[in-house]
Amino acid sequence: QVQLVESGGGLVQPGGSLRLSCAASGRFSSISTMGWYRQAPGNQRDMVATITRGSIPNYADSVKGRFTISRDNAKTTVSLQMNSLQPEDTAVYYCKMMVLLDYSYREVWGQGTLVTVSS
Repeated sequence: QVQLVESGGGLVQPGGSLRLSCAASGRFSSISTMGWYRQAPGNQRDMVATITRGSIPNYADSVKGRFTISRDNAKTTVSLQMNSLQPEDTAVYYCKMMVLLDYSYREVWGQGTLVTVSS
């Protein structure tokens, strides 16, 4: 069984920064794409940023230039550096990894971490 554990959420003032991290544990062969998603109250879960095994990032337009996604393949972790945070960034942030299990890739989600941007 594979588990993803997120950390780094919290309360921050507008213009501030936070860094989210997500670590995979358990038995698996490899991990391909990793990503961060967020869900605000009453909204659907949206992609924030993804990163391929080769470390090619992709960002939602709303976070380009402010957020940076990175991964450490040796440690099977993915991080999201969030700068210039705004109230509209308030949401529960989830990490997702495509994990190779039993010869096929499967989606695995973290439990979510709350980010609140407020003065």
